[in-house]
Formats: sequence, C-alpha cells, structure tokens
Amino acid sequence: MWRYLKRVLIGKPLKTMDEGGQALTKFKALALLSSDALSSVAYGTEQITTVLITLSAAALMYQLWVAALVLVLLFAITLSYQQIIHAYPSGGGAYVVASTNWGQSAGLVAGGSLLVDYMLTVAVSTTSGTEAITSAIPALYPYSVLISVLIVIGIMLLNLRGMRESASFLTVPVYFFILMILGMVGFGLYNIASGNITYHAAAHVGTPVQGMTLLLFLRAFSSGSSSLTGVEAISNAVPNFKEPKRHNAAATLAIMAGILAIFFAGITYLSYYLGIRPQSSQTVLSQIASGVFGHGVLYYLLQLSTAAILAVAANTGFSAFPILAYNMAKDKFLPHAYLDRGDRLGYSNGIISLAVGAIVLILIFHGQTTLLIPLYAIGVFVPFVLSQSGMIIHWFRTREGWWLGKAAINLLGALISLALVITLLFLHFVNVWPYLIIMPLILWMFYRIHQHYQNVARQLRVAAKAKVEDHEYDGATVIVLVSNITRVTTGAINYAKSIGDYVIAMHVSFDENPKKEHKTAQEFKEEFPDIRFVDIHSSYRSIATPTLRFCDVIAKRAAERNFTTTVLVPQFVPRHPWQNVLHNQTALRLRTVLNSRENIIVSTYNYHLKE
Repeated sequence: MWRYLKRVLIGKPLKTMDEGGQALTKFKALALLSSDALSSVAYGTEQITTVLITLSAAALMYQLWVAALVLVLLFAITLSYQQIIHAYPSGGGAYVVASTNWGQSAGLVAGGSLLVDYMLTVAVSTTSGTEAITSAIPALYPYSVLISVLIVIGIMLLNLRGMRESASFLTVPVYFFILMILGMVGFGLYNIASGNITYHAAAHVGTPVQGMTLLLFLRAFSSGSSSLTGVEAISNAVPNFKEPKRHNAAATLAIMAGILAIFFAGITYLSYYLGIRPQSSQTVLSQIASGVFGHGVLYYLLQLSTAAILAVAANTGFSAFPILAYNMAKDKFLPHAYLDRGDRLGYSNGIISLAVGAIVLILIFHGQTTLLIPLYAIGVFVPFVLSQSGMIIHWFRTREGWWLGKAAINLLGALISLALVITLLFLHFVNVWPYLIIMPLILWMFYRIHQHYQNVARQLRVAAKAKVEDHEYDGATVIVLVSNITRVTTGAINYAKSIGDYVIAMHVSFDENPKKEHKTAQEFKEEFPDIRFVDIHSSYRSIATPTLRFCDVIAKRAAERNFTTTVLVPQFVPRHPWQNVLHNQTALRLRTVLNSRENIIVSTYNYHLKE
C-alpha cells in the first residue's frame, strides 16, 4: 500500500542514466532558485521604512540612500558569487570557498549558518505566504500554523518528484510575479514622468532631517539587506544546471540579480515618491500597487502574485540545502545518508530533513516568524563575509586574469557584509542572540560526526592492512531461540544442525502458566530428542535480559573450547508488508540486544508465509 501511495505522490523511479534529463535550463533554474531572493522585494523596502519612520516621516527620504547601498552590496555579492561559480563548480558555495581558503573551521561556520538559514527561509517564506492567504480569507486565520505546515509538506513532495517537475510548477508563480512587479514599476514610473501621479514625499532628496544618526541609518540598512537573502543559492546548486554548468549558473545569477536590482530600486523609489508610510493593516507593496493601479483587477492580481511567490519562495531552500548537505557529508561532517539519491534522483534525505526542520520552527514560533528575519539575515551575511574574504585569498594564491580587480570587488563585498554582521549583532541582538548559541552546538555536532567517521576509517584501515592471522576453530555452537513449536522452529533447528557442531534450543517462559510451558518442553523433546532444550523462567516477563545472560554464559564456555557461538533468531515473514504491524517485533528486539556482543554471531532464519 505504501509503495503505491509513494508512486502517486512522488512518481515512478528514474534510472541513474536519466540524471541529465533532470538538469536545469536557465529559464527553469531562475524559477527554481530565485524565488526566495525575488520574493524579498515584497518586504525589503518595508523593513527599511519601518525603521526610518520611528524618527519622522521626513526621514523616509533616506530610504533612497539605504537602497543605493543595498544595491552596491548586491553588485559586489553577485560578482563574487559568479567568481565562486567558475572557481568552485562542485556546488557548496560559501562552505567550499571558506573551507579551501580559510580552513575547515571557517567552512563549517559558513556551512552550518546556511543550513540553519535555509530552514529559516522555508519557515519565514511559508508563514509569509500564509499571512497573505489569511489576510484575503480571515476565516482561515485560526488555521495559520496548519496551513504553513501543509505548504511545507506540499513543496517537499514537489521536490521529491524531481527538479524538472518542481521547476515546471514554479515557473507559473515566479514569472507571474516578475510580470506583475515589472508592470507596476514600469507603469508607476511612466505615470510619474507624465505627471499622472502627484509627488507626496515628506522631504526632498538632500533635505537635512533633524535627529537622523548613523546608527539609525545602519539599522535601516541592516533591515533592508534582508532583500539579499537567497542570492547565494545558485552558487550552491551549480551541479543541477545543464552543460555548460558554470556558464549557465553564472548567467542565471546575473539575470536574477538584474531583476532583483530593478525591482528593489523601483519599489523603493515609488515608495518615496508616493509618500508611503508603513501600516500594520496594509503592506508597503500593497499601498504602492494601490497608488499605481488603483483598486482594480491589476491590484488584486499583484496581491495574488505576491502571495503565490511568498508561498513558493521556500523552494529555494529545498534546491540549495540538499547540495550543501551533500558536500558536507562528502567531507564527513554530516551523515552519509545525505549522499544518497532518491527514486527521482534528488537528494531525498536532505529534502526531508529541511522540511522537518522548517516545520519544527513553525510549530515553535506558532507561525509568527517575522521577528526571525534578523536571525535569518545573519545566517546569510556571515557566509557572505567568509566566502568573499576567502575569494581574496584565492585570487592572491592563483593570480588568474584580472585578479586584482576581482579581489577589490570581493574586498568591497566583504567589508560591507562584515559591517552588516556587526550591525545586526549590536542593533538586533534581541533577535540574533540565538545564533551565538546555535552555531557552537552545530559545530560541536559536525566535529563529533567527523570524529566518528575518522575512528571508523582508522579501525577498518588497520584491520585491512594488518597481517591477518588464520585462526582455526575446533567447532561451532549454535543457540536457537524458540518461542513455540512451529514450522519456523523446525526449519531453524534443521538449519542449525547443518552449520553447528553443538546445537542448543533456548526458550524463555513466564510464571503465569507453568503447564503450558511444560507442554512446550515436552513437544520439543518429542520432535528433537537429540537437541538440548533449555527453559529459562522470567518472573518479570522480560525476554531480552535472560536471553542475553544465557548467551553470554554459553559464548564464554564455547570460547574456552575454541568454538564459535552463533545465535539463530527464527522469524516468519508475512506475505504483505503491512501485516507486520499485526505482530510483535520480538525477533527485531532480540537481534538489537544481541548485536551489542562482539563474541556472538547473530543470524536470522526467515520463514516466508504464502498467504
């Protein structure tokens, strides 16, 4: 049943050779990987104006200068990540760059920051989309958390179906949003040029505003820089592109950055010109759309496109997280399960882990994740600092092409990003302090995982290289665990006799019905008179403890005689997998506890039922 449900939800498995068919064109990659970055224009300008309005309406004039600085940072980051794409095409982005140039610890900080940030991306995006839905249909507000969780699960299933299908689905909301915002900005600027829109700004550009400080400006800048989250996703997902991968990934990043710059600049300018002020009841983008389109069909179409892209913006995380987890698992800092491809050739374990993490965040914060935006931003800008400063080291080491100019661009991006991180830490400490606790814990986890893999490799390597001494055993003892006398028992005893020199049948009985247990021993003796039968009574109804104790004693005696000890666990296998839930899993529990003994070999005898 599960197999058929899985096929309906995810689709038929793809052959490994079909991987090329899942690669992304620039058109689809833009939809798949840019939804997070592009959707941020829906709240980027609002974040700036929310800070500035705390001083006065006249201070809103400074949103133009803040936006200009954000665009400078966007330019530097875009050029930097294009360089990263060409220099490190294996994916992994900031993690690979920082690891290569700054060392493994810096790489782990970058990688860990991005892993958590992608979970925050999914949580923030889905809850923002849910807020847009509940604003349109207030009756759904009590179900906000459930709606957010269902959106995450839906996007997870979409990604489990493969990149090609998820990209095809996302082209509609992403390009619809691009078309509507482009139309709003273009129509708004045309109306300004033609005099159809009245100038409502509270202060002209350049007018001194009393009380304006550098601290407030930096606070507005750090808030507005949330618009740049998601820009790094393309550099993490280079392996997903069609050939030539580097060229297509770099071109897609340039297109995305160009669209983002036009939208952010246009929306901010319209916000200033129209004198828009942030309101609790209506977003800045909604007010701009109302001022440009009025309250006609175009206004509602823009609202619909905004809700749609905010809901699917989470997909950027689902595209980048699995590749980053793959690179970290390859370096043995995450479980090797992240190296495995699923039925549809995606890294399914990474996709599922991201969905679970995002759902946990949504549940913890009850779907109200807007206060997490500063934490969400610092998770991106710390890797920005490490990757761009790492690229400076890269250019000084390789000295390729116009390396001094490239290093200067990276230096500019690194300095602005560092200033942002410092600003976020000092001015938004109440929101970002969890980062200072979460990151050390994540780093500790990475090193523990890495240490485990190193220990395993060292022990296996020593065993492989050491001179193996032949050891001749004098015989084999086989302990057969018996529940009652059935065909399973008969088959297991016969098999044990074929592989062992000395066979013991062991049965654990309870005190509640001594006559029944005596009958079991009698039936066994009649069936197998030449096999020793041991009946151990358990007053506390435990099977595992007396079994383990008995096997330890026999194994010790067998070792004294230079015998091996094998414990044979019989079990029947139902014809249909779902039928397993109708039976207790005693055999599984016994194998688990016996596996803890290094001097005991555990084997299973399976008897398959026909009906």
